[in-house]
Amino acid sequence: MEKAIAYRLEDSQAYTVTEEGKSAVVNIHQSLIDSCREGSREAQFQLYKLYNKAMLNVAWRIVNNQSDAEDILQESFLSAFRNIQSYKGDATFGAWLKRIVVNKGINHLRKRKLEMSDQEIGEVDVAEEQTSVENDPEVLLSVERIKRAIPQLPDGFRAVLSLYLLEGYDHREIADILGITESTSKSQFNRAKSRLREILKSEVNYE
Repeated sequence: MEKAIAYRLEDSQAYTVTEEGKSAVVNIHQSLIDSCREGSREAQFQLYKLYNKAMLNVAWRIVNNQSDAEDILQESFLSAFRNIQSYKGDATFGAWLKRIVVNKGINHLRKRKLEMSDQEIGEVDVAEEQTSVENDPEVLLSVERIKRAIPQLPDGFRAVLSLYLLEGYDHREIADILGITESTSKSQFNRAKSRLREILKSEVNYE
């Protein structure tokens, strides 16, 4: 039986289904990664060109500042290339790199006194405010409208909302990244959605 291969451009990987029905990950940029491990500056530059725009967007969504995002991008690539021997290939290279960018971004926010402790937000029912912004009939939604509204959120709300909604992390992963509990992540996400609805409603009313 021939192997079936599905290609995911955003992850720069091919997923191969073996005859046993198991999936294996094949990096299509593996040759560049191997060359980076050998210290090739040209391979580093090629990987930078492949991923810099996407990673800059990730950094900007976290810190909400273009200059800071560019600094984080450079720091992240330097860190990735210094530690590329630790990349085992059990996750996509893009996902591995994005985790570095996210961690750098969160560390930057912490320097701006980002606080999201359980004590600060108190005991919050994580089931509250479960209505999604997409289901709010009073809000005229568009992707561009949401993108404009997210930067208006406070750092803590924006970080959790961006990580969950835009970067694809679940609450367990967000809790690990931010050093908070999973219930705190869920509460912050619900509060962020509530604040986002308020922003979107005010824009609609203003217009």
